[in-house]
Amino acid sequence: MKKGSLIKYLVLFAFVATAFAGAYIDYFHATADGDNVILEWKTSEETNVQNFVIQKRTPQSDFFDVATVQPNSSHIYQYVDKSAYKTNDVIYIYRLKIVDTDGSYTTIEDKTASVSLNISGIKRTWGSIKAMFR
Repeated sequence: MKKGSLIKYLVLFAFVATAFAGAYIDYFHATADGDNVILEWKTSEETNVQNFVIQKRTPQSDFFDVATVQPNSSHIYQYVDKSAYKTNDVIYIYRLKIVDTDGSYTTIEDKTASVSLNISGIKRTWGSIKAMFR
């Protein structure tokens, strides 16, 4: 193989590796814990990941951003959604949006997690009373 051809292949390989940056999600779980929802996920590989954006929706709404999580060296993540009980919705569907360093992003459609919260009427009423005095 000629030296010029080898350089062309290396440049092409570098371009493809950069173009397909992202993360491989091993698992993505949501668990109800009292008033909160605990999200946990693990990646096996991360390439050029700027951050993870947690998105949430209900069966009646579209996805919206909840939080941004920075990548770490352990590739194990946890986020606690403390805003879940403050609405009347009881079913939430979460997904991850992976933002690359160039600003492009990928949403992981096949790795969604759903959770159902059962908040008592008393607790919901108490939350409303506290909100009036803030």
